[in-house]
Amino acid sequence: MRVWINGELLPDASAPAVPVTDHGLTVGDAVFEAVKVVDGQPFALQRHLDRLARSAAGLGLIGLDLDAVRRGVLAVLESDAMPLGRLRITVTGGNAPLGSGRGDEPLTHIVVAAPMEPAAPTTSAVTVGWPRNERGPLAGLKTTSYAENVVALAAARQAGATEAIFANLAGHLCEGTGTNVFYVIDGELRTPTLASGCLAGVTRDLVLDWFGGVEVDEPIEVAQAADEVFLVSTTRDVQGVHRWDDRELVAPGPVTTAAAQAWRDNEHSLIGFDR
Repeated sequence: MRVWINGELLPDASAPAVPVTDHGLTVGDAVFEAVKVVDGQPFALQRHLDRLARSAAGLGLIGLDLDAVRRGVLAVLESDAMPLGRLRITVTGGNAPLGSGRGDEPLTHIVVAAPMEPAAPTTSAVTVGWPRNERGPLAGLKTTSYAENVVALAAARQAGATEAIFANLAGHLCEGTGTNVFYVIDGELRTPTLASGCLAGVTRDLVLDWFGGVEVDEPIEVAQAADEVFLVSTTRDVQGVHRWDDRELVAPGPVTTAAAQAWRDNEHSLIGFDR
């Protein structure tokens, strides 16, 4: 693992580096991106940086330096052609008084690179009873306020699954803790709209661009009865779901297989520091 913080590559990636008064640590006042690395090169970096900027603006973080983040990405990947890995880019509110109010110090910019294992071709998921709030101020933003996801994912793992799926307050399908959900009804590929409160996933957008699909908001029960289901994310790409709650599904099904092939056919076009 290699770590870059505020312009410096740390000689010891495990050494203390962020003060205890950092607002990202004390109250979760921070945004982040997870970026796949392929053969030492970032995937869809510009799209991730664009979303980082949208999340920072939505959270009210002033002073995001995308050029500095790019330098950090170069620093942690330099001379490390890891076959498969991920970057974690985090930008926090910086040092601040204890409590919710922000201080006036610069933002903290962090980039971390580490190897990762390929995702399994299929997985299982469970529905959790805590709804996403599609009307909340953080809806659609990729912030580090992930405690809700931690609790939901722990419940999923206790049930033998790798992902927890949320409905929203309207009872419509929303998203997983770290994934967007696609499902097939009568041969039609569907996924929730961004108005559902789900994250505008980079992988979600690319699947829609490269393969297609209909964006629609409908009760989660419709998706639970789908012919096929797959999850998409930075660490999963396109991953079939072979069990959702107590229902077994054929996975990967024909639509999932075709979507995964479309992903493989196009992925190379977005690998590189200028993509």
